[in-house]
Amino acid sequence: MNWWEVLIQQTINGLTRGAVFALIALGYTMVYGIIELINFAHGDVFMLGLFISLAWFTLLGVTKTLTGWQLVTLLPLVFLLTMLTTAILNVAIDRVAYRPLRRSRRLAPLITAIGVSFMLENVALLWKGPAPIAYPDVFPSVDILREWFGTDSNIFITTKDVFVVAVAIPLLLALTYFVNRTRWGKAMRATAQDRETAATMGINVERTIVLTFFVGGALAGAAGLIQGMYYNIGQWWMGYQAGLRAFTAAVLGGIGNMPGAALGGLAIGFLSAWSDQYISARWTNAIVFSILILVLVFRPQGLMGARTVDKV
Repeated sequence: MNWWEVLIQQTINGLTRGAVFALIALGYTMVYGIIELINFAHGDVFMLGLFISLAWFTLLGVTKTLTGWQLVTLLPLVFLLTMLTTAILNVAIDRVAYRPLRRSRRLAPLITAIGVSFMLENVALLWKGPAPIAYPDVFPSVDILREWFGTDSNIFITTKDVFVVAVAIPLLLALTYFVNRTRWGKAMRATAQDRETAATMGINVERTIVLTFFVGGALAGAAGLIQGMYYNIGQWWMGYQAGLRAFTAAVLGGIGNMPGAALGGLAIGFLSAWSDQYISARWTNAIVFSILILVLVFRPQGLMGARTVDKV
């Protein structure tokens, strides 16, 4: 491959990775914007999203590539069921683990979040075992340049790449519209700015927090399903690394800032892919987390965050 073909290929890989990181990072940034909690269990909700989607596919008898009407009916159904399940799970985590500590010092909820993360990982370990699990290749993978356009190229753009972007972008746009244009979204923004004042203005703060966890959990579930369909493999510890990279993306963009989280996710995706290719996959984590440290030291509000207020 020519150098420019390698660059384009890794950029495509980075885009697909970044789209998943962006969906996870939005869950981090929404929760932090509302209650100033770094929910370290969020990456494991993403991991369970993959496992839960696999369970729904199994219940529906899907074991091979979907085609025709099955593709346009069963796939959206599993998306909906997975997002609903992880959304309810995320709300349950808040109600059981975080709500009793709402007025505690910040260290207690943070340690609780780490404990919930370990608990979810062990639930997945007991559920699926320590070995990697095979995820069915339910979405048709077609080499677009070769099979559709008859182009002999070293660049691989598949229908799965298009699928990832085609799902992630509408979800990001829908979330943006929801937060900026709907009554519930306005309540979320008001609660993020000042919970006490929002309560005095008649906003049900606890209901708004529940909604935030619900939406964040749904996005994590969608990301988990996309991850499984794209890579066709899952592991019980995968939420740890993906969660840390998504958290880095949220900090890079500006924790509490939704557009910043999305852009940070894409940036971390591109950086990871380019590092794997041009440096070494063994150094990628070191590079990503070095960026996290540098951002926290020199610009703790992130690239798009404000110094005085947190935004959602």
